[in-house]
Amino acid sequence: MSAAKSKDTRDTKDAKSSKETRGQQKEARAPKEAAKQPAAPKRARDAKPEAAEAPAPKEKRPERPAPVPRLQVLYRDAVVKQLMQQFGYKTSMQVPRIEKIVLNMGVGEAVADKKIMDNAVADMAKIAGQKPLITAARTSIAVYKVRAGYPVGCKVTLRGRRMYEFLDRLVSIAMPRIRDFRGISARSFDGRGNYNMGVKEQIIFPEIEYDKIDAIRGMNITITTNARSDNEAKALLSAFRFPFRN
Repeated sequence: MSAAKSKDTRDTKDAKSSKETRGQQKEARAPKEAAKQPAAPKRARDAKPEAAEAPAPKEKRPERPAPVPRLQVLYRDAVVKQLMQQFGYKTSMQVPRIEKIVLNMGVGEAVADKKIMDNAVADMAKIAGQKPLITAARTSIAVYKVRAGYPVGCKVTLRGRRMYEFLDRLVSIAMPRIRDFRGISARSFDGRGNYNMGVKEQIIFPEIEYDKIDAIRGMNITITTNARSDNEAKALLSAFRFPFRN
């Protein structure tokens, strides 16, 4: 009997020890399993997204559109009819018109000082109302200490409304302010209906303040038309009240 009791006690002890070892193993595995589980979401993730920042208010468009330049209205209402009668055009599409105006300013002094180029670009931007494009030298010229790629000038191409506005200011304001002005030459056409003229001083334009310029610079103005001959181009510019000498 005593032997049977001792066997039962041993069996119960073995069972208890096996249970304890299994519990220890489970406890040892628990932290590993917990490490495998994904981390709990942060408060910032759980929290609902706050209201998005209000977008910046857009610039309001003007209530009224910009007025059409008066030279553009003049061309549409009067110049077309005048040229059709003068040259016998069958349709208004044959009437020549101005396609673009190009302003070109050479600034060779900018090779020695870059500030001169900045001042020239600022003056042209005021005159044209448009940011000019800086032009670079194509070839190197040792006599003038110019290398290929150096900025040596700036230019602006005007079309549409800005073109007509500039033409209006040129004819009605800038040309009368030229010193000893007696009209412009009618021989400056290139044979294809395009007209070139030079301006010695940029101060003839009212946008330039004489006290704030660093130097007096000239520029070249090219008026490009789709006229088939110089006579048609001259008649077109004369209709815009260009003051030709002859």
